[in-house]
Amino acid sequence: MTNIGSVLLKSNIGYITLFGIITIISSIQPALSEFIVSSDDSREIAKETSDNAQDSPVQPPPLPNNGIPVGRRRGGTSRNQCPVSNLPLTALVPGQDTSKQIGQNFVSFLASTVSEYPTVWIYIPQSLNNYSIGEFVFQNEAGKDIYRQSLTLPKTEGIIGINLPTKPEYSLEIGQKYHWYFKIYCGEAQPEAAYYYVDSWIQRIALTPEQERKVSNAKSEPYWTYFEQNIWYETVTILGQLLQANSSDFNLQQDWFKILQSIGLSNISQKPIVKIYE
Repeated sequence: MTNIGSVLLKSNIGYITLFGIITIISSIQPALSEFIVSSDDSREIAKETSDNAQDSPVQPPPLPNNGIPVGRRRGGTSRNQCPVSNLPLTALVPGQDTSKQIGQNFVSFLASTVSEYPTVWIYIPQSLNNYSIGEFVFQNEAGKDIYRQSLTLPKTEGIIGINLPTKPEYSLEIGQKYHWYFKIYCGEAQPEAAYYYVDSWIQRIALTPEQERKVSNAKSEPYWTYFEQNIWYETVTILGQLLQANSSDFNLQQDWFKILQSIGLSNISQKPIVKIYE
Protein backbone atom coordinates (compact mmCIF):
# COMPACT_ATOMS: atom_id res chain seq x y z
CA MET A 1 0.00 0.00 0.00
CA THR A 2 2.80 2.33 0.86
CA ASN A 3 4.42 1.91 -2.59
CA ILE A 4 1.10 2.35 -4.40
CA GLY A 5 0.30 5.49 -2.38
CA SER A 6 3.70 6.90 -3.09
CA VAL A 7 3.26 6.36 -6.81
CA LEU A 8 -0.19 7.95 -6.80
CA LEU A 9 1.09 10.89 -4.82
CA LYS A 10 3.94 11.47 -7.28
CA SER A 11 1.52 11.15 -10.22
CA ASN A 12 -0.82 13.74 -8.72
CA ILE A 13 2.06 16.10 -8.05
CA GLY A 14 3.28 15.67 -11.63
CA TYR A 15 -0.20 16.29 -13.01
CA ILE A 16 -0.64 19.40 -10.91
CA THR A 17 2.76 20.69 -11.97
CA LEU A 18 2.06 20.04 -15.67
CA PHE A 19 -1.39 21.65 -15.37
CA GLY A 20 0.17 24.69 -13.71
CA ILE A 21 2.74 25.11 -16.47
CA ILE A 22 0.05 24.85 -19.14
CA THR A 23 -2.08 27.41 -17.29
CA ILE A 24 0.83 29.86 -17.02
CA ILE A 25 1.70 29.51 -20.72
CA SER A 26 -1.93 29.99 -21.68
CA SER A 27 -2.16 33.13 -19.59
CA ILE A 28 0.93 34.79 -21.10
CA GLN A 29 0.35 33.71 -24.72
CA PRO A 30 -1.89 36.70 -25.62
CA ALA A 31 0.72 39.06 -24.22
CA LEU A 32 3.50 37.35 -26.11
CA SER A 33 1.51 37.47 -29.34
CA GLU A 34 1.57 41.26 -29.19
CA PHE A 35 5.34 41.19 -29.49
CA ILE A 36 5.87 38.27 -31.86
CA VAL A 37 5.87 39.52 -35.49
CA SER A 38 6.18 37.27 -38.49
CA SER A 39 8.68 38.04 -41.24
CA ASP A 40 5.82 39.09 -43.52
CA ASP A 41 4.51 41.46 -40.85
CA SER A 42 8.00 42.87 -40.38
CA ARG A 43 8.26 43.66 -44.08
CA GLU A 44 4.84 45.31 -43.99
CA ILE A 45 5.79 47.46 -40.99
CA ALA A 46 9.02 48.47 -42.69
CA LYS A 47 7.08 49.40 -45.83
CA GLU A 48 4.61 51.52 -43.82
CA THR A 49 7.50 53.30 -42.10
CA SER A 50 9.14 53.98 -45.45
CA ASP A 51 5.87 55.22 -46.94
CA ASN A 52 5.31 57.54 -44.00
CA ALA A 53 8.81 58.96 -44.44
CA GLN A 54 8.15 59.56 -48.14
CA ASP A 55 4.86 61.27 -47.32
CA SER A 56 6.47 63.71 -44.90
CA PRO A 57 6.07 67.27 -46.21
CA VAL A 58 8.94 69.52 -47.23
CA GLN A 59 9.21 73.19 -46.42
CA PRO A 60 8.14 75.68 -49.10
CA PRO A 61 10.84 77.74 -50.84
CA PRO A 62 11.65 80.93 -48.87
CA LEU A 63 10.27 83.53 -51.27
CA PRO A 64 9.97 87.26 -50.49
CA ASN A 65 7.02 88.14 -48.26
CA ASN A 66 6.56 91.67 -49.58
CA GLY A 67 4.05 90.69 -52.26
CA ILE A 68 6.01 92.36 -55.05
CA PRO A 69 5.67 91.61 -57.87
CA VAL A 70 2.11 90.32 -57.87
CA GLY A 71 0.67 87.64 -60.16
CA ARG A 72 -2.21 85.26 -60.65
CA ARG A 73 -1.57 81.58 -60.03
CA ARG A 74 -5.13 80.32 -60.56
CA GLY A 75 -6.99 81.19 -63.72
CA GLY A 76 -8.84 84.47 -63.75
CA THR A 77 -11.24 85.32 -66.55
CA SER A 78 -11.79 88.55 -68.46
CA ARG A 79 -15.45 87.69 -69.17
CA ASN A 80 -18.05 85.29 -67.76
CA GLN A 81 -18.34 83.41 -71.08
CA CYS A 82 -15.60 81.01 -69.99
CA PRO A 83 -16.66 77.69 -68.37
CA VAL A 84 -16.24 77.06 -64.66
CA SER A 85 -14.00 74.20 -63.52
CA ASN A 86 -13.53 72.56 -60.13
CA LEU A 87 -9.79 72.74 -60.73
CA PRO A 88 -8.98 76.01 -62.52
CA LEU A 89 -6.24 76.83 -64.96
CA THR A 90 -3.17 76.89 -62.70
CA ALA A 91 0.43 78.07 -63.00
CA LEU A 92 2.87 75.76 -61.23
CA VAL A 93 4.58 78.58 -59.35
CA PRO A 94 4.97 79.61 -55.72
CA GLY A 95 3.09 82.70 -54.61
CA GLN A 96 -0.18 83.89 -53.08
CA ASP A 97 -2.98 85.89 -54.63
CA THR A 98 -3.10 89.36 -53.09
CA SER A 99 -6.79 89.99 -53.68
CA LYS A 100 -7.90 88.64 -50.28
CA GLN A 101 -4.93 89.79 -48.24
CA ILE A 102 -5.06 93.56 -48.39
CA GLY A 103 -2.96 95.08 -45.63
CA GLN A 104 -1.16 91.81 -44.87
CA ASN A 105 2.14 90.29 -45.89
CA PHE A 106 1.82 87.88 -48.79
CA VAL A 107 4.20 85.83 -50.86
CA SER A 108 5.73 87.31 -53.99
CA PHE A 109 5.33 85.68 -57.39
CA LEU A 110 8.98 86.23 -58.27
CA ALA A 111 10.90 82.92 -58.54
CA SER A 112 14.40 82.18 -59.80
CA THR A 113 16.00 80.38 -62.73
CA VAL A 114 19.60 79.90 -63.83
CA SER A 115 18.64 79.22 -67.44
CA GLU A 116 18.81 81.62 -70.36
CA TYR A 117 15.76 79.86 -71.81
CA PRO A 118 13.58 78.60 -68.95
CA THR A 119 10.46 76.43 -69.06
CA VAL A 120 7.18 77.38 -67.42
CA TRP A 121 4.57 74.84 -66.29
CA ILE A 122 0.77 75.11 -66.34
CA TYR A 123 -2.15 72.83 -65.51
CA ILE A 124 -5.03 72.86 -68.04
CA PRO A 125 -8.37 71.52 -66.73
CA GLN A 126 -10.67 69.27 -68.73
CA SER A 127 -13.29 72.00 -69.16
CA LEU A 128 -10.85 74.12 -71.20
CA ASN A 129 -9.69 71.40 -73.59
CA ASN A 130 -12.66 72.21 -75.83
CA TYR A 131 -10.89 75.46 -76.70
CA SER A 132 -7.99 74.78 -79.01
CA ILE A 133 -6.04 78.03 -78.81
CA GLY A 134 -3.73 79.15 -76.04
CA GLU A 135 -1.19 81.97 -76.04
CA PHE A 136 2.12 82.32 -74.24
CA VAL A 137 3.46 85.85 -73.68
CA PHE A 138 6.87 86.73 -72.24
CA GLN A 139 7.66 90.36 -71.37
CA ASN A 140 10.45 92.38 -69.80
CA GLU A 141 9.91 94.29 -66.55
CA ALA A 142 8.70 97.35 -68.47
CA GLY A 143 5.93 95.32 -70.12
CA LYS A 144 7.48 95.08 -73.59
CA ASP A 145 6.92 91.78 -75.43
CA ILE A 146 9.99 89.61 -75.81
CA TYR A 147 8.12 86.56 -77.07
CA ARG A 148 4.48 85.89 -77.99
CA GLN A 149 3.26 82.60 -79.42
CA SER A 150 -0.10 80.92 -80.08
CA LEU A 151 -0.25 77.24 -79.06
CA THR A 152 -2.55 74.38 -80.01
CA LEU A 153 -3.76 72.89 -76.74
CA PRO A 154 -3.63 69.16 -75.96
CA LYS A 155 -6.92 67.27 -76.17
CA THR A 156 -6.68 65.87 -72.66
CA GLU A 157 -6.53 67.37 -69.19
CA GLY A 158 -3.08 67.69 -67.71
CA ILE A 159 0.11 69.68 -67.17
CA ILE A 160 2.08 71.30 -69.98
CA GLY A 161 5.57 72.78 -70.10
CA ILE A 162 6.41 75.70 -72.40
CA ASN A 163 10.05 76.31 -73.30
CA LEU A 164 11.29 79.76 -74.19
CA PRO A 165 12.90 79.25 -77.65
CA THR A 166 16.69 78.99 -77.65
CA LYS A 167 17.37 82.04 -79.80
CA PRO A 168 19.59 84.98 -78.78
CA GLU A 169 16.74 87.51 -78.95
CA TYR A 170 14.87 85.58 -76.24
CA SER A 171 17.80 85.07 -73.88
CA LEU A 172 17.24 86.16 -70.27
CA GLU A 173 19.79 88.51 -68.73
CA ILE A 174 21.18 87.82 -65.28
CA GLY A 175 19.55 89.98 -62.61
CA GLN A 176 16.60 91.04 -64.77
CA LYS A 177 12.95 90.37 -63.92
CA TYR A 178 10.50 89.08 -66.52
CA HIS A 179 6.73 88.76 -66.58
CA TRP A 180 4.98 85.87 -68.33
CA TYR A 181 1.33 85.15 -69.15
CA PHE A 182 -0.57 82.15 -70.41
CA LYS A 183 -4.06 82.64 -71.86
CA ILE A 184 -6.78 80.33 -73.16
CA TYR A 185 -9.34 82.06 -75.35
CA CYS A 186 -12.91 80.87 -74.82
CA GLY A 187 -15.16 83.47 -76.44
CA GLU A 188 -17.54 82.12 -79.11
CA ALA A 189 -18.56 85.02 -81.34
CA GLN A 190 -15.25 86.81 -80.72
CA PRO A 191 -12.74 84.26 -79.38
CA GLU A 192 -10.23 86.83 -78.13
CA ALA A 193 -12.89 88.80 -76.25
CA ALA A 194 -12.97 86.28 -73.38
CA TYR A 195 -10.12 84.27 -71.94
CA TYR A 196 -8.72 82.57 -68.88
CA TYR A 197 -5.21 83.58 -67.87
CA VAL A 198 -2.45 83.05 -65.33
CA ASP A 199 0.66 85.17 -64.93
CA SER A 200 3.84 85.13 -62.88
CA TRP A 201 7.36 86.53 -62.66
CA ILE A 202 10.80 85.06 -63.18
CA GLN A 203 14.34 86.30 -62.58
CA ARG A 204 17.54 84.80 -63.91
CA ILE A 205 20.32 84.54 -61.34
CA ALA A 206 23.93 83.34 -61.42
CA LEU A 207 24.97 80.44 -59.23
CA THR A 208 27.44 81.22 -56.48
CA PRO A 209 30.59 79.06 -56.33
CA GLU A 210 29.06 77.17 -53.39
CA GLN A 211 25.84 76.54 -55.31
CA GLU A 212 27.81 75.39 -58.36
CA ARG A 213 29.69 72.93 -56.18
CA LYS A 214 26.45 71.53 -54.72
CA VAL A 215 24.82 71.20 -58.14
CA SER A 216 27.87 69.50 -59.69
CA ASN A 217 28.05 67.05 -56.77
CA ALA A 218 24.38 66.10 -57.07
CA LYS A 219 24.79 62.73 -58.78
CA SER A 220 21.12 61.82 -58.46
CA GLU A 221 17.90 63.76 -57.95
CA PRO A 222 19.51 67.15 -58.83
CA TYR A 223 16.13 68.82 -58.59
CA TRP A 224 16.32 68.58 -54.80
CA THR A 225 19.59 70.51 -54.87
CA TYR A 226 17.96 73.30 -56.86
CA PHE A 227 14.95 73.23 -54.54
CA GLU A 228 17.17 73.59 -51.48
CA GLN A 229 18.89 76.57 -53.16
CA ASN A 230 15.49 78.23 -53.81
CA ILE A 231 15.81 77.96 -57.60
CA TRP A 232 12.26 77.08 -58.49
CA TYR A 233 12.17 76.80 -62.27
CA GLU A 234 15.04 74.30 -62.48
CA THR A 235 13.46 72.28 -59.67
CA VAL A 236 10.13 71.75 -61.43
CA THR A 237 11.61 71.53 -64.95
CA ILE A 238 14.17 68.82 -64.20
CA LEU A 239 11.67 66.78 -62.20
CA GLY A 240 8.85 67.38 -64.71
CA GLN A 241 10.98 66.16 -67.62
CA LEU A 242 12.03 63.05 -65.69
CA LEU A 243 8.44 62.33 -64.72
CA GLN A 244 7.15 62.73 -68.27
CA ALA A 245 9.73 60.18 -69.47
CA ASN A 246 9.12 57.84 -66.50
CA SER A 247 5.51 58.41 -65.53
CA SER A 248 5.23 55.17 -63.51
CA ASP A 249 8.32 55.81 -61.36
CA PHE A 250 7.03 55.81 -57.78
CA ASN A 251 9.91 57.85 -56.33
CA LEU A 252 9.51 60.57 -58.96
CA GLN A 253 5.76 60.64 -58.31
CA GLN A 254 6.37 61.06 -54.58
CA ASP A 255 8.91 63.85 -55.11
CA TRP A 256 6.58 65.63 -57.55
CA PHE A 257 3.82 65.47 -54.92
CA LYS A 258 6.09 66.79 -52.16
CA ILE A 259 7.35 69.72 -54.21
CA LEU A 260 3.89 70.77 -55.41
CA GLN A 261 2.52 70.24 -51.90
CA SER A 262 5.15 72.65 -50.56
CA ILE A 263 3.54 75.49 -52.55
CA GLY A 264 -0.06 74.43 -51.92
CA LEU A 265 -0.70 72.62 -55.22
CA SER A 266 -1.01 69.00 -54.09
CA ASN A 267 -4.48 68.89 -55.67
CA ILE A 268 -2.94 68.79 -59.16
CA SER A 269 0.09 66.63 -58.34
CA GLN A 270 -1.65 63.50 -59.71
CA LYS A 271 -2.42 65.07 -63.08
CA PRO A 272 -0.36 63.75 -66.01
CA ILE A 273 2.25 65.76 -67.86
CA VAL A 274 0.74 65.70 -71.33
CA LYS A 275 3.03 67.89 -73.43
CA ILE A 276 6.20 70.00 -73.41
CA TYR A 277 6.28 72.70 -76.09
CA GLU A 278 9.71 73.32 -77.61
